Amino acid sequence: MRDLSAARRPPLVSASTALHALPPATRYVLRGGADVRAAAGSALGLAIPATACRATVGADRAALWLGPDEWLLIAPHAPPPAFGAALAAALEGLAHSLVDVSHRQSALVVSGPQAATLLAAGCPLDLDASAFPVGMCTRTMLAKAEVVLWRTEPQVFRVEVWRSFVAYVAQFLGEAARGII
Repeated sequence: MRDLSAARRPPLVSASTALHALPPATRYVLRGGADVRAAAGSALGLAIPATACRATVGADRAALWLGPDEWLLIAPHAPPPAFGAALAAALEGLAHSLVDVSHRQSALVVSGPQAATLLAAGCPLDLDASAFPVGMCTRTMLAKAEVVLWRTEPQVFRVEVWRSFVAYVAQFLGEAARGII
C-alpha cells in the first residue's frame, strides 16, 4: 500500500527556486502629514514617497507608501543605535504616530521568471510589469492573509506579512509552486 502521509505534508519550496525568508529587519509604521514626511525623510536620509503605492530606497533603508498619511519604514535588523532616537527627535513637536512593528512582521522574497504567476495564484492584483512596475508597493491579500507586496526588481517581489501568517503564506506559495514551477 502507498504511503499517503508525504502527499499530505505541505510542500517545501527550495530557496533557490522561488521563495525564501529574509533576515529580521527593523520596521516602523509612520503616520502624519507632509511636515512629518519631510522631517522623517530628513532624519532617515531618504525621500519618503508622496506618490501612492511607491517605495523609495536609499542605502540600507526603504520607505513604502501605504496610505495618504501612512508609510512603512524598513531598516536592517540592527540599525545604528541612534536610528530610532534620531527619527523620534526629528518628529518632536509634530502631530504624528511612530510605532515600532519589527516584532509583528516578517518578510519573504518571491523571485524568478514565474514570480508574478506564483503570486497571482492567491493575489487579486494584476502583477504584470506594466500594471505593477518595479518600485510599486501596496497592501493586498495573498490567499487569506493581508500582506504588503513590493516589486523590488523585474522578477523579484518582497512580501511583508504578519509573523503569525508566515507559515500559512509560505505553505500556500509552496502549494501554488507545485503546478507552476
